[in-house]
This record gives sequence, structure tokens and C-alpha cells, in this order.
Amino acid sequence: MESTIIGEFDTRRGAELAVEHVVQECGVPRSDVFVQAAGGANTVGTRPAGSDVKASPAPEGRQKLEGPIEVSVDFHGDAPEKIADVLRSAGAKSVHTG
Repeated sequence: MESTIIGEFDTRRGAELAVEHVVQECGVPRSDVFVQAAGGANTVGTRPAGSDVKASPAPEGRQKLEGPIEVSVDFHGDAPEKIADVLRSAGAKSVHTG
């Protein structure tokens, strides 16, 4: 069965970690995993983490923290709950199907 599973993350670091886990643990091709801002704003999440803390400052002096990061996974299989569990274990604050 084909579905899209979406997780929202507070940090870019968490989203990137989720991508790696989905690819390595679930065998999903990297081309079926997408990362983007959950809303219309360009953002690195809702709180700084990892390289965002030390990155070159935005014009206002900080990285833009304007909303969550979304990881969506196009899934072609019978057990989407495994991907949902992996997203949650990587720190997703919410997981749903799209």
C-alpha cells in the first residue's frame, strides 16, 4: 500500500537524524524522503540545535526559528507504523499520514 508519513520536528538536527534512520533502518530509498519547512516561512526549526547554534548568523544576528521542520516519507509497503515509530524515536513532536 502506498502512503505518505509526515513527522514534524523542532530542530533541523532532529529532522536530519530522522532521515538517516528511515533510510538505514527501514530501507526506504533516500529519493522517497523529503525535508522542508512545515509552513511557508524559511526556518531551521523552533529551537536551535547542533550547527544552528554555531552557524553564521542571519542578518538579525540569529538563525530563523519560525516553525517546525517537516520530514515526509513516501512509503510503498504494508507496515507504515514502523516508519512512524522511527520518526517518533528520532524526536518527531507529531506524526501523521498525508
